[in-house]
Amino acid sequence: MSSKGNPTMNSKGNLTTKSKEKKGALSIMMGLIIRFFVTSVILGITSFLIPGFVIVGMGSIILAAIVISVIDYTVEKLMGVDASPFGKGLKGFVIAAIILYIAQYIVPGMGVSIFGAIFAALFIGLLDLVLPGRAL
Repeated sequence: MSSKGNPTMNSKGNLTTKSKEKKGALSIMMGLIIRFFVTSVILGITSFLIPGFVIVGMGSIILAAIVISVIDYTVEKLMGVDASPFGKGLKGFVIAAIILYIAQYIVPGMGVSIFGAIFAALFIGLLDLVLPGRAL
């Protein structure tokens, strides 16, 4: 069997590098989708339970998940700090609360007090320990 007939398989029937790269990219994309879904659910639960942390509407919850993820990624790359509430101890917790507080200025339908951001970061950190994926 020749590899010309099937460009994703070699003569022994094994996946070639291009096929593995496509599979890796698909895996990364699926991981991001799952992460946004988990983050959205956690933000919705947090909004329902934590006073001083309010997100109104599903569109705002989804946008908040995207904005928080982008800010988290940026902080992680610029400062080298894992901004998850329990990522780097007190520093990660404070950065997570700041990210939640800043997100309210970008996401319409989101309101966060300072204490709401602190309690939300604590609550999200606890949920992050229990649920799969990374919430913040």
